Amino acid sequence: MARPMPSEGEGLSRSYVRPCLLLLLAEGPSHGYELLEQVRSAGVRNADAGGLYRSLRSMEQSGLVSSWWEPSQAGPARRSYLLTEEGRAALDGALDALREVHRMLGDVLDRYDLLPPASPREGADVLGAGHVVPR
Repeated sequence: MARPMPSEGEGLSRSYVRPCLLLLLAEGPSHGYELLEQVRSAGVRNADAGGLYRSLRSMEQSGLVSSWWEPSQAGPARRSYLLTEEGRAALDGALDALREVHRMLGDVLDRYDLLPPASPREGADVLGAGHVVPR
């Protein structure tokens, strides 16, 4: 059975969160809520605070980020995060992998663009994407 395509509102996969966080932190230190908003703006609309903080904690345990508590004038202290040298190396590797995925997706899209337009045969039902089933 065919797997349904994700709806437009779902955004990018959660597996995109880690490289996205690394990239955002390469741009400068940040705190969790700000990172959550930036990750959502980057296409991971289904990102949740719990998952984001688990990712940050895991990345800190792996030595990719460091954190500290920063006093806030508007409320309680906030944990801020900073990319480490190991995190920068992980970002470089993740971006190399994303570039390869980008290249492969481009190849698929280019091949699709070369397909002739689908023309239904007489006496057949069109299923979509050029697939025709005889009646």
